[in-house]
Amino acid sequence: MPTLGDIAKALDLPFRGNPDTSLSRLASLDSAGDGDFTFVAQKKFSKQLATSSAAAVICPEDWVGDYRGAVLLSSQPYIDFARATRLFDNRPSPSRRVHETAVIASTARLGANVTIDAGAVLDDGAVLGDNVCIGPNVWVGSNVKIGNATEIRSGVSLYHGVTIGHACLIHANTVIGSDGFGFAPTDSGWEKILQLGAVTIGNRVEIGAGCAIDRGALDNTVIEDDVIIDNLVHIAHGVTIGARSAIAGQVGFAGGAKLGERCTVGGQAGFAGHLEIVDNVHIGGQGRVSRSVTEPGHYTSGTGLMPTRDWARNAARYEKLNDMAKRIEALEKALAERAESNS
Repeated sequence: MPTLGDIAKALDLPFRGNPDTSLSRLASLDSAGDGDFTFVAQKKFSKQLATSSAAAVICPEDWVGDYRGAVLLSSQPYIDFARATRLFDNRPSPSRRVHETAVIASTARLGANVTIDAGAVLDDGAVLGDNVCIGPNVWVGSNVKIGNATEIRSGVSLYHGVTIGHACLIHANTVIGSDGFGFAPTDSGWEKILQLGAVTIGNRVEIGAGCAIDRGALDNTVIEDDVIIDNLVHIAHGVTIGARSAIAGQVGFAGGAKLGERCTVGGQAGFAGHLEIVDNVHIGGQGRVSRSVTEPGHYTSGTGLMPTRDWARNAARYEKLNDMAKRIEALEKALAERAESNS
């Protein structure tokens, strides 16, 4: 178990308390007890410290109040909490071996210290960098390239020609490089458009579980460096996601959409195809993005939760908005004409 002194040294933070105090786990402020290490990320929660039995806390000095435990003094407690989680990492260590049930093509190339778990399949021309981890039942298609220190969790499918950068993490059952939804209508049905592009993913990208990222029809689908993507996100063919952007769960991007750098997207937002979002745009949850956004800032659409009876009345009125607008315009015109005749 790390001590208070160990953590203070690792995080490079000043502290108050006995450096030899052992800290058993990192816990939330609500659940922290004897021997636990916790944090306060917002000042409004600091009043809970007075009654907390946690052994140590990360927070700014002016939030300590009557708390009597050990304190790591931080001006950015949430960031330092994130760094502290690495000191309590409980994930299994990679085996650094190739499991006997893995199937690896003779033309695949493996870097040093790779892990390939049970049931994984590597097709012709697949290339793994050093320290790559391939989880159980992963399929790595032909000519896929995976950069150093990237981890691919169980059940992920990587179609042919996909490129993934260094230090990425792809969570379970995500599919990367499946065909985009491309079909040409004909009199006799649908003519499939072969998807001839691929998917290129930059460095330090994390993609959640159960995502679907389609290959491009002609140009590649691109996810740039340092992007984070939550679970159950769909990114269609030819989409570009700019560097350092963050996308919450159940978001969908139609084909050809381009999201700028340092953007954030709330859960269940939807993007129409072939639009462009500039850098530093922040879309609220369930946002309906039907046109391009040319100015940075915060954008929201949809309505907040309300009682069903109120929602039904508002929805009924919504259907009459066009008629109401015409009537208002007519009234404004009549009032303007009356005012002119009286002048």
